Amino acid sequence: MSERLKSQNLWLIPAAIIALVILGAIALPNFIRARTCSCQNACINNLRLIDGAKQQWSLENKKSSTDIATISDLQTYLGRGTNGTLPFCPNDTKHTFNTSYQINAVGKPPTCKARPDSDVLP
Repeated sequence: MSERLKSQNLWLIPAAIIALVILGAIALPNFIRARTCSCQNACINNLRLIDGAKQQWSLENKKSSTDIATISDLQTYLGRGTNGTLPFCPNDTKHTFNTSYQINAVGKPPTCKARPDSDVLP
């Protein structure tokens, strides 16, 4: 009787391995898609923050739609203080503001340098 139970239990190991492989094949693409979407949403949120800081700067300093703010102009409006860190795109490998975003003029929305085609303000 115990030999019969052992042989039945031996089939559970390959079945479990096959089930895990199938589960991994289903879950991995969804995980990658969720991560890509999350990074894109984080970048778009950063673009919104930069655009809001740029608009606030232009209102307080009576700038026109063609004026361009500098990073130091916007840093206080981003809520990070004058010595705080600036946001960067999660898709940017250098993790710096300069390589992640282009501020542009007040009348034009900021753009993402890391993924200019997909990470845009709506």
